[in-house]
Amino acid sequence: MFKMFLIKYAEIAIKGKNRYLFEDALVEQIRHALKQVEGSFEVTKESGRVYVSCLSEYDFDEVVEALKRVFGIVGICPVVHIEDKGFENLADEVVRYMGQMYPGQKKSFKVMTRRIKKTYPMESMEVSAELGGRILDAFPELSVDVHEPQIVLHVEIRKTIYIYSETIPGPGGMPIGTNGKAMLLLSGGIDSPVAGYMIAKRGVKIDAVYFHAPPYTSERAKQKVVDLAKLVARYSGPIHLKVVNFTDIQLYIYDKCPHDELTIIMRRYMMRIAQSLAKEEGCLGLITGESIGQVASQTMQSLAVTNEVCTMPVYRPLIGFDKQEIVTIAEKIDTYETSILPFEDCCTIFVAKHPVTKPNLKSIQRSETKLTENIDALVQTAIETAETIVCE
Repeated sequence: MFKMFLIKYAEIAIKGKNRYLFEDALVEQIRHALKQVEGSFEVTKESGRVYVSCLSEYDFDEVVEALKRVFGIVGICPVVHIEDKGFENLADEVVRYMGQMYPGQKKSFKVMTRRIKKTYPMESMEVSAELGGRILDAFPELSVDVHEPQIVLHVEIRKTIYIYSETIPGPGGMPIGTNGKAMLLLSGGIDSPVAGYMIAKRGVKIDAVYFHAPPYTSERAKQKVVDLAKLVARYSGPIHLKVVNFTDIQLYIYDKCPHDELTIIMRRYMMRIAQSLAKEEGCLGLITGESIGQVASQTMQSLAVTNEVCTMPVYRPLIGFDKQEIVTIAEKIDTYETSILPFEDCCTIFVAKHPVTKPNLKSIQRSETKLTENIDALVQTAIETAETIVCE
């Protein structure tokens, strides 16, 4: 029945003279998403509208699911598209549409007409009234309610005519790539994939870094992170995942520093390495999944000490979320079940029994002076030997 989808967006519409850049980015993201779906599609934009034309047989549900992962889309409208052959032809198509969409249903409706083509011989209100009358004649079980209808039938009269009544919600946000690039610190937990999704939703292209500690963390733990990156990439587009061997650095810190400070000091070196890789990749900031007070390294004091090593912004979209709120989003984007697989990352292996929760910056810096003999070389080796995996 449907050979076309009307794509609705929201924030893009207020971008003024730069609006076309955001529209073009949205069109490209839609094309990329539809490459994963069997069928032939054409994506076009016209007068503040984006359309997906289906040029071959396709699976309706697969197309909708692909479009629901494109940031920037707020609504997906399956459309009947017809040529303008006069009002009688339009009325026949509308009656046919209502019969196919709502057969035998006792519902209320109203017709909303937009007459962009000003040469059309009837006014918008007149078209709506006439079409409403034809629908009532054909389907007496339906009723008109102009205030709170169960069905809103949209008719857009442009060069051609578009008929639709269903709007499937999209993810919202901004098209990927319209707001720069950032580096996600991706672990195997629940939080960081959600953080990456949320920043990507604002139009940020993301790369990722994972700190691997063989033999203390297994290849299965690494594969879990790769799988998580692939799940996030369904929304964000391809992610270049940097896998950093962190074992020697962790062992060195473990040997030289007070054990109650291990978590904070290790975290500070992760941030240093992530920032170095981010600069190499042209990123404008780091992304973490931290939430205030969730664990010892995420108290206000710990976050302040961690931030001290960074010169670029650190984005923490989950900072005020509780765990259940994060889990809800993880379930929505299908990362939760992978995140809870029992393969530990390098952070959990070296956690102290009683980590400091209110670290003192000067004390941490004094402890780090014990590392000066070898730490720079170890960090440089970790950066130079990082493995890159493209996740898409």
